[in-house]
Amino acid sequence: MLLTDEELKACYFSRQKITYTRHLAQTVKSGMLIVEDLEYQSNDEIRLALKQVKGIGDWTVDVFLMMVLHRNDVFAPGDIALLKSIKEVKGLPMDTTKDELLKIAAQWAPYRTLAAFILWHAYLQKRKPKNSGGIIS
Repeated sequence: MLLTDEELKACYFSRQKITYTRHLAQTVKSGMLIVEDLEYQSNDEIRLALKQVKGIGDWTVDVFLMMVLHRNDVFAPGDIALLKSIKEVKGLPMDTTKDELLKIAAQWAPYRTLAAFILWHAYLQKRKPKNSGGIIS
């Protein structure tokens, strides 16, 4: 990598994220992971390959599948904002379990990614700062 640790810290990378980023870069540079080939693999194959890289877990894989590969039936159960948004949109109690939320999300197949985008949007809109007449002071 061309950036020093100090330069990465200036970009708000934690020490741990710097380690993970450097490991990912080395894995790609060495050819152990060929990112371009992931597009042609199944979600399960991609999950298996990416989770071999230190610092990559299920949430990262889910978001990669949704945002980079545009897979249409992925849901990120590890995303706290997404789970909270389901509860808010559906008017569910805050103690609704993750398993109960996943049962709800299963009904949205094969378009769970679209549902996730809508729920993230709802989550952000609810927390959007209010301003007067569109003018930010």
